[in-house]
Amino acid sequence: MNLNQDRRLQPTYRDPDDDAPRLECGVFGVYDTPAAAAIAALGLHALQHRGQEACGIAVFDGQRFHTERHMGHVGDAFAGPDLVDRLPGHSAIGHTRYSTAGGSFIRNVQPMFADLEAGGVALAHNGNLTNFLTLREQLVAEGAIFQSTSDSEVILHLLARSRKAKFVERFIDALSKIEGGYALVALTNKKLIGVRDPLGIRPLVLGDLDGKAVLASETCALDMIGAKFVRDIEHGEMVVIDHKGIRSLKPFPAAQARPCVFEYVYFARPDSVVNGRSVYEVRKRMGRRLAQESGVEADVVVPVPDSGVPAAIGYSQESGLPFEMGIIRNHYVGRTFIQPTQGVRELGVRMKHSPNRAVLAGKRVVLIDDSIVRGTTSLKIVRMVREAGAKEVHLRSASPPIMWPDYYGIDMPDREHLLAANKSVEEIAKILEVDTMGYLSVDGLYEAMQAAPRDPANPQFTDHYFTGDYPTRLLDREIAEGRNDGADRQLSFLVDA
Repeated sequence: MNLNQDRRLQPTYRDPDDDAPRLECGVFGVYDTPAAAAIAALGLHALQHRGQEACGIAVFDGQRFHTERHMGHVGDAFAGPDLVDRLPGHSAIGHTRYSTAGGSFIRNVQPMFADLEAGGVALAHNGNLTNFLTLREQLVAEGAIFQSTSDSEVILHLLARSRKAKFVERFIDALSKIEGGYALVALTNKKLIGVRDPLGIRPLVLGDLDGKAVLASETCALDMIGAKFVRDIEHGEMVVIDHKGIRSLKPFPAAQARPCVFEYVYFARPDSVVNGRSVYEVRKRMGRRLAQESGVEADVVVPVPDSGVPAAIGYSQESGLPFEMGIIRNHYVGRTFIQPTQGVRELGVRMKHSPNRAVLAGKRVVLIDDSIVRGTTSLKIVRMVREAGAKEVHLRSASPPIMWPDYYGIDMPDREHLLAANKSVEEIAKILEVDTMGYLSVDGLYEAMQAAPRDPANPQFTDHYFTGDYPTRLLDREIAEGRNDGADRQLSFLVDA
């Protein structure tokens, strides 16, 4: 996906009322299956929550590659009975994207394709490379010409420059030079390849569709196409799928797995199983532990839909307070409907969430959200709940306080804009106009994961957004801070219309 460590190069517009953290993308691949493009489109439908700005599919028909890349949703881009005619082939990869930086332009949409001396290769990538800018500057200095501002293109250039004899060896050679969190799928004229970063930060699973291999970011994509879950791709593992079967390689130095815990907090669909854990059950346990840690006398438990629902169910079950849908979410509001004018912005939260007055009026409400980033959306929802007649509002976050930004593919503000990084819990309660405020503890989160207590020397998960303990070095960030000259590391002079 797209990385720019300089936060000044941000997407040109983001709904100011949308305070949710964003993940960068989802990937999908299928090998040697009829109507592969249609299967890939279905898989991407299931992964739409991982990226809603753009999508793409690449297929190989035995002689040549076919690709389509579009801005917008999968259902709009890959609908219609002519899909298989447009994208004929028996093997396909797909990608659904949210840009973390660098802008939402068609030239950044994946899968990306390159003609190499060994043949064509299409690549779809989930995650961010923390040495992307450094590698890109080196490649440009050596004469490389970039057509995008995506770190995925860096991988293609490294592939092209490798002097290894076989494609798999070239792929390993290229990946040995990158750092960060990633899960990627690649399609050649003979192979489907899947790789997960050495720490397993980003997820990737292997499935079976009538004896044919499938790769996907989440198990919900396997469920969508009727495939069986086989296993998680292990951290640091490469799987090579061809007519001979599936070959597993471990080309990187051994490391302890540290999967991203935010997959369970927010990103993954609740019906997915990530690294052997049901996301839904983990979120319910988070709610239960939250009730134990910061229970309060109240009349009703209300989730901020949809991601707060499982935790609110757990909180309700543990506390004995009734669970009610006090806020109704409108699922049919798109980003383009929110006009960037101040008057309409004030109404933006009501376009997405409506109060259920029959539940809220005269009640002491425990409001459960999955996480709180800047607090802008939380404040609007709290005011809406109070205007609906709530007597008290007690806000609870089913995750620990988010205090540090992410550089592995989650779009979060810099630290000065993270509410919990700059204010105490008491100050946050005043800012968000709630009677009390509470967060799940880091220990509580680990317990909800049914993991051993957090080991500060060797954390079991990637959890830096709560702890500041980054799992890898941040080379681009370190270089930028070392320069300390305020200069942008500009990636492109081209502005897309």
